[in-house]
Amino acid sequence: MDSSNPTSSVGQVGELFRERFAELLPVIQKQWPQITQDTLTSTRGSFDEVVLLISDQTGRTATVIQEQLLGFLEVASDQGRRLGDSLQPLEEQLEQLLDDLNANLRPKIEQPVRERPLLALGLAAGVGLLAGLLLSGRRR
Repeated sequence: MDSSNPTSSVGQVGELFRERFAELLPVIQKQWPQITQDTLTSTRGSFDEVVLLISDQTGRTATVIQEQLLGFLEVASDQGRRLGDSLQPLEEQLEQLLDDLNANLRPKIEQPVRERPLLALGLAAGVGLLAGLLLSGRRR
């Protein structure tokens, strides 16, 4: 949120606010408990409408409300970035495990299927039939 160039970032702030509105809603309600969730939701996440709504119901200036909401938005963005950064190593580890599984397990499965395709087809059909019977039995 670079406030040095407000004209270029106004649209971006509004868009980012709308994207993060659902996660900001509890924070906004905690700060201004007199404003109902339904009233806030009716703004559909429009930054300007939320500012006007809060300003009208609290008597505070729109500028003060904007600054507070921008602070909330910045905190939410930072938390999202940190969460994404912390998930990156886990994602890489999962990709490596899937690659290893694919490299090790695939040959063990493909060889018997290629040697006895009819047996593999029969087993697959039997498993499918059994699963279908079990699932249809639960519905009764």
